[in-house]
Amino acid sequence: MDDAEGQIDREIAHEQAYADRLYARLDVLIDQVERNLEQMQASQNASTHQNRSERDSFMALYEDRLALLRSVARAVVFGRLDMDDAERHYIGRIGLFTAEREQLLVDWRAPAAAAFYQATSTDRQQVRLRRHLISRGRTINGLEDDVLDQSVLEEADHDVVLQGEGALLAAVSGHRTGRMGDIVATIQSEQDRIIRSENRGVLVVQGGPGTGKTAVALHRAAYLLYTHRRRLEHTGVLIMAPTPGFLRYIERVLPSLGESGVVMLTPGELYPGIETFLHDEDEIAALKGDIAMAELLDRAIRQRQIVPDADIRLRIDGTPITLTRSALRAARREARASRKPHNMARTIFVRVAMDRLAESYEKALAAGGHTVVPEDRPDLLSDLRNDSEIKRQLNLAWLPYTPQGFLRILLSRPDRLRAAAPPALAESIERLVRPKDAPWTVEDIPLLDEVAELLGEDSAPAEARARDAAAQREADVDYARKVIENIDSSGIVRAEDLADQVNRVRDGRTLAERASSERSWTYGHVVVDEAQEHSPMSWRALMRRAPTKSFTVVGDVAQTSSAGGTTSWSDALSPYIQDRLQVEHLTVNYRTPSRIMDRAMAMAHAQNLPVTEVSSVRDGDRDPLIQRSEQIDLARVAADAVEVVHKEGIGRLAVIAASERVPDLFAELSRRSELPDVGEGSSGVDDAIAVMTAQEAKGLEFDGVIILEPIELIEAHGAGDLYVAMTRATRHLGVVHSRELPAGIAPA
Repeated sequence: MDDAEGQIDREIAHEQAYADRLYARLDVLIDQVERNLEQMQASQNASTHQNRSERDSFMALYEDRLALLRSVARAVVFGRLDMDDAERHYIGRIGLFTAEREQLLVDWRAPAAAAFYQATSTDRQQVRLRRHLISRGRTINGLEDDVLDQSVLEEADHDVVLQGEGALLAAVSGHRTGRMGDIVATIQSEQDRIIRSENRGVLVVQGGPGTGKTAVALHRAAYLLYTHRRRLEHTGVLIMAPTPGFLRYIERVLPSLGESGVVMLTPGELYPGIETFLHDEDEIAALKGDIAMAELLDRAIRQRQIVPDADIRLRIDGTPITLTRSALRAARREARASRKPHNMARTIFVRVAMDRLAESYEKALAAGGHTVVPEDRPDLLSDLRNDSEIKRQLNLAWLPYTPQGFLRILLSRPDRLRAAAPPALAESIERLVRPKDAPWTVEDIPLLDEVAELLGEDSAPAEARARDAAAQREADVDYARKVIENIDSSGIVRAEDLADQVNRVRDGRTLAERASSERSWTYGHVVVDEAQEHSPMSWRALMRRAPTKSFTVVGDVAQTSSAGGTTSWSDALSPYIQDRLQVEHLTVNYRTPSRIMDRAMAMAHAQNLPVTEVSSVRDGDRDPLIQRSEQIDLARVAADAVEVVHKEGIGRLAVIAASERVPDLFAELSRRSELPDVGEGSSGVDDAIAVMTAQEAKGLEFDGVIILEPIELIEAHGAGDLYVAMTRATRHLGVVHSRELPAGIAPA
C-alpha cells in the first residue's frame, strides 16, 4: 500500500470513529424516545378523557420525534469544517448533542453550517478546510477535501485527501433510484445563497434543466421550517408539484433533511374534495387560464342577482301585497354595496327585501281595516319568512350557490357564457360549453377557486370558532405546563408543542388533512415547482393560499408546455406583489452531461426557445444515439433500442413519446420477458423502465432516455416538451424516428 492510499485509509478510519460516536448517540436517543413511547402506551392513568388526550398527545410527539431520528439513522453526517480558530464542526442532517449538551453535530440549516456551502477560496469565511464524507449507510467509504487555506498543506496534523471524484460528481453520476437523491451534502454555493435568502416576498429561481431548482426549493422549505418554526408550524408549507409521480419522487427528501409535515399537492388537488389529473385540450386550457376569466365569473354571478321584469303579486293569509321591482332593486343595491361575496350578501338582500315587503304588508292590512302597531312587526316578518311563495321569489332573485353547482351550470349554458363574456373572450367563449356532468379537469380548479371566492360563506360561524380556538389554546398551554412538570422532565417536550398536540388529538386530523380539506386555509409559505406551467388564473388561486405572499417559485420558462402557462415571471407575478419580486438564476447543470446538453441547446435555439444558458459540470462518455427507421411499427423499434441499452446496465430508463403512442409502447415493452418491470405515466417513476409523455416527465431524471418521434412532441405541445424530454437523461440519450428530425438535434 503506497503512502497516498495509506493516508486515505487513515483518514477514513478517523472519520469512521467519529461517525460511530454520532451513531451511538443517535441510537441512545432513539432508545430513549422508544422507552418514553412504550411507557405512554402502557400508561394506566388514562381514566378520563383529559388523561387520554394527554397520553395521546405525548405519544404523537414521541412518534414524530422517533420517525425523524429513524429517517436519518443511516446517513446522519456528511461534512466537516476546520476553522481558523482551531474549532472543528461536523455537519449533518440534524443537530446532535451529548447528554451534557456538548454539540457533536451541527444541523445543516443552522447558521454555523452555512460556510459548508458558501465558503470559497476567495471568501473563506474563516474556513481552512472543508471535507465531504461520502458514505453508504453508516460506513464512511470516501473523502474529498477542499483546501481553502493553503497553509493547511504544510501542517503535520492535517492529512488532506485531494483525490477522488468529489461529493458532487459522485452524487450526479450515480444511478437514479426513482427517488430524489440525498443531495443535502452537495448543495453548491449559488444554490445555498438562494436557500438561505431572507427575501420575504416572492423568490423566483429560474434555471435550465438539471441546475438543481427542485433541490433548492425543497431545501429552502426545510430551511424556512427550521429558522421560522414558530411562525410556520401552525400554518405549514405548501409544495405544489406538477404530477403525483413527481410528488413520490421527492417525498423522501424533506424527512431526510430533518423535516416532515409539509403539505404536498398537485394542481388538480388544490380545491378540497376534488382530485383530477385530466387536462383540457390546449385551446380550452388557454381560454380557462386567461385572466379575463375572473371578470367573466364575476359578471356571471352578478347576473344571477336578478330583478324581475314586472312587480310580483302575492297573497299572505288572504291579504294581497306586492313585491315591487323597485324594492328588489333597492335590496340588490344595498347588498352589492356591502362588497360581500354573493352568498354572504344574500343575507342583506333578503333583510332589505323583507323590510320593504313588511311595509307593504302593514299598509295592506291597514287598508283592510286592521290595526297595526310597531310591536306587530316581528310577527309580520315571521309570517313573510315562512311563506313558501316569498321564499321562492327571493330565491329566484338571489339564489345561494355552491361553487361546483354554479360552475357546472355556467359551463353547460352557452347563453349565460355569452352574456357574461368580456370583450376579450367574446369570440371564443362557446368553446367552453360542455355537458353538465362532464368530469372536472385540472384547468377547472382555478375557476372553482375563483367562484368559491366570489360566492363566499357566512363568516359569523368562522369568526366565533376562531375566538373559541384562541381561548382554548391559551388554556391548553397553561395546562400543558402543569402536566409536563408531573410527567416528563427530559426536556424533549415543550408546553406549546404539547398544547398543539392536544388540539390535534382533539381535532383528530393532521395539519395536512386539515389544510387540504379547508379551501380558506392559508400557508406561511408556498413552494411552486415547475411553476412555468401555471396560468394567470392558477396564480390567482395560489396567491390566495399565502396572504403574506411568501413564495419560492422554481421553473424554466423555456420548458413551458401548458397552453396557458407562464412565459414571463414579471408579467405573471408582479400584479400580486409589485416590487417584492426577486429573480435568481441557476447556471450550472449537474444532471445532464454536455454531450447531451449541447444537442438540447442547439435544438432549443433552432426552435427559438428562450433558454437559460447553462454549463454542464461533466462531459459524459456517450453521444446521443440517433436511429432512423423506415418501419411502420416504431413501438417495436423503440423497444429493441430499450433492450440494447438495458443490457448495457445503464440504469433506470424512460421512453418518452406523444400521448397517443404511449399505450402501444407500454404494451410492447411489457410483453418482453427480457425486460424488468415497466411502468406507465409519471407513476412509473418507481419502475426500472417508465413510458410517459414529456409533460409527465417534467422534473424527473433518468439514467437513460429514449425519445420516440421527436417531431410529434413539438406538434403536440411545442418545442418546450422536446427540450424537457432531451434533458431528463444523466447518461444516455437515444432518439428513434421515421419522420424528419427537428432542427438542431442531429450534429452538424
